[in-house]
Formats: sequence, C-alpha cells, structure tokens
Amino acid sequence: MKVPGKMIPCQSREAVVAVTSYNNGIMDGYLQHPRLEGKEKLYSLSQMILLLNSLLDLEDCPGNPLPLVFPVSGDIDVIALFRIQILFREGHTWQGRLIWQDEGQEAVFQSGIELIQLLDEILAE
Repeated sequence: MKVPGKMIPCQSREAVVAVTSYNNGIMDGYLQHPRLEGKEKLYSLSQMILLLNSLLDLEDCPGNPLPLVFPVSGDIDVIALFRIQILFREGHTWQGRLIWQDEGQEAVFQSGIELIQLLDEILAE
C-alpha cells in the first residue's frame, strides 16, 4: 500500500538507451528494459520519457527487483549508450542517475525535464 507523501525507492528501475542518431533535437534509438521483450524503437526524447513512465507504472515497489538489462547492439550502429536509473518517483517527479557508458561519466537528475536536458546537452556536442 502506498502512503501519500512517501517516496519509495526501487532497485530495478534501470533502462538502457542506445542512441543511433541525434539531429536538431530529434533522437533515434532503442530502449531496453527488463519488462520489455527485446528492444523498443525510439523516435524522440519525449517518446522515451513516456515509455519509461509507462514502465514505471507497472512497477510493484518495493517488490523483488527485476534483473539488470545488458545492452545488445551487435547489429546496430550506436553513437551513444546510456543507462538511466530512476531511483525515486513521486507523482511525475523522477530522481535518478544518467550513466553515459561510452565515456564513463554520470550525472544526477531531479526530474524528467532535467533528464531530457542532460541528454540533449550530451548528444548535441
């Protein structure tokens, strides 16, 4: 039972995003998550956020953690690979970490908008 005003941590809220192209704010790529069979094609950052949100809605926290996702990109030309870990979610506010696997860097985000801004800054370079 969820208690209003309490943030519940979850250990399994991790997705892998493989970016295949990024041009003028438009991202193409794939998202992998333990609840998805295979890869889900992405056409924009906003689609990524909506998909992640719907996957989070399926979570039964603090239930058993889902297995980690290991990216499979053998047949895909990837320009960037990210792990998105959503550590807390209350309503539509997310807190988590963005891990840029290619560069071994990570950043903390406090909202979905901040996650989009981080990805845009990295990919626009």
